[in-house]
Amino acid sequence: MGSKLIEIRDLSKVYQRGKQKVEVLHHIDLDVEQGDFLALMGPSGSGKTTLLNLIGGLDAPSGGSLTVSGQRIDQLGAGPLARWRAAQVGFVFQFYNLMPALSAQRNVELPLLLTKLSAGERKKRAAIALQLVGLADRATHRPAELSGGQQQRVSIARAIVSDPTLLVCDEPTGDLDRESAEEVLALLGVLNRDHGKTIVMVTHDPKAAERARHTLHLDKGTLVEAATA
Repeated sequence: MGSKLIEIRDLSKVYQRGKQKVEVLHHIDLDVEQGDFLALMGPSGSGKTTLLNLIGGLDAPSGGSLTVSGQRIDQLGAGPLARWRAAQVGFVFQFYNLMPALSAQRNVELPLLLTKLSAGERKKRAAIALQLVGLADRATHRPAELSGGQQQRVSIARAIVSDPTLLVCDEPTGDLDRESAEEVLALLGVLNRDHGKTIVMVTHDPKAAERARHTLHLDKGTLVEAATA
C-alpha cells in the first residue's frame, strides 16, 4: 500500500423523486489506498450502495470529484466511462447475475467479449480465473448445477478475469450460508493479500467486515466514524 487509488472530495448524490429532491450522499471525503480492503457498513438507506456504485462508475455524482487510478471518472462521458469500467473494475453482487444458459467457463469469459482478445485467449484467461477461485473442475457446469457459494465464486472469477485494479462487492455474502460465506470471504482475502486487488465491500455482516483492513460507517449519507481493523 502507499499510493491513493481512490480520492473522493465533497461528493454528493441527489435523486429526484417526483417533485422531491432526496440527497443520498452529503459531501463525502474519502481516500482509499492501493491494496486496501475497505468494508462499508451502515443501516439500510444510509447510502452504502450508492457510494459503491459511484466508485465503480455505475452512477454519476451530483457534485464533488471522484478520482480512481488517477482518472477523474466524474468527468467521463458514457462511452469512455464504460471502457474505463471494463478495464479497471470487477463487480461482485449479492445475487450472482450469472447467465443460466451458459457454463461457468462462458460466464467468466463474458467481460472479455468487450476486449480484442482471441477466443482461445479468452478461454485460457477464464480457465485461470476459475482455477484461482477453486472451480477448475466445474468449468462446464451451468449455474443451476452449482451451489450458491460456487455460483458466487464463479461471479468472482468473472470479476477478476480482466485483471482489474479494483473489486467492488455489494453484499457478496448476503445470500449465502455461513460456511459458503466464509469461503467467499477467504477468497476475497487472498485476492487482496496475494494478488494486490484493492477491494471496497458493502456489507451488513460484522463477520464479513472483520476480514477487511478498514471499516467505515455511513449513516444518512455521511461518514460517521472510521475504525482500523
